[in-house]
Amino acid sequence: MLKRPALCIAMCCIAIFMFAQDRKGGDPKLSEYWTPEAKKITPGKTQADPPSDAIVLFNGQDASQWVDTAGKSVKWNVSNGALTVVPKEGMIKTKQKFGDCQLHIEWRSPSEVKGEGQGRGNSGIFLMERYELQVLDSYESKTYVNGQAGSIYKQLPPMVNATRGPGEWQTYDVIFTAPRFYENGLIKSQAIITVFHNGVLVQNHMALWGSTQYIGTAKYEKHGEKESISLQDHGNPVSFRNIWIREL
Repeated sequence: MLKRPALCIAMCCIAIFMFAQDRKGGDPKLSEYWTPEAKKITPGKTQADPPSDAIVLFNGQDASQWVDTAGKSVKWNVSNGALTVVPKEGMIKTKQKFGDCQLHIEWRSPSEVKGEGQGRGNSGIFLMERYELQVLDSYESKTYVNGQAGSIYKQLPPMVNATRGPGEWQTYDVIFTAPRFYENGLIKSQAIITVFHNGVLVQNHMALWGSTQYIGTAKYEKHGEKESISLQDHGNPVSFRNIWIREL
């Protein structure tokens, strides 16, 4: 292996050679590479439709890809193509576990407005069962900014409030990079998240502070490379539909 001075000299020589080739009309193939080829997939007919390599987590028909926290069949309501929280039945999570991913999920707060702030259409999407992307009716309702829709709960407020009105379907498109840990449990690299809310960028490649905490400061604790995605029962009948994911 070349040491740093020798490597720098070698790279300079290559750069000089490429520059000389450019100046005299050199071979364009020197800057081309053909392999490995990008995998061919078929995109969905619309931006919301799953591409051919996606894993469909909810297709509007059943909740077979989900279990409750005890590993049993979920008791949330499935009707009219939506999966709706049944208050006091608890959180649900995916049977399959995921790490780095692209997630598409649509949600709807109740059309009948009840309560204010955190009591209004509240739920949450927990990546790896730990990192919460907040779901909330934030259309015309005041609450703390790092707890409104599009926030990473109690950590990162959204760049803008792109919430539609109560009873309207909302969309989250998420790019998530899982955290990495050293063997001794210390954090090696933080989780990174990008979120589009109704097509509007609200989290731009943001580093998470750690696992979501309701009280206290977020912190990292070592966990598996892949974990389930969970949806929160916060006592409000929030609905979800068209949930799909791509492993990255």
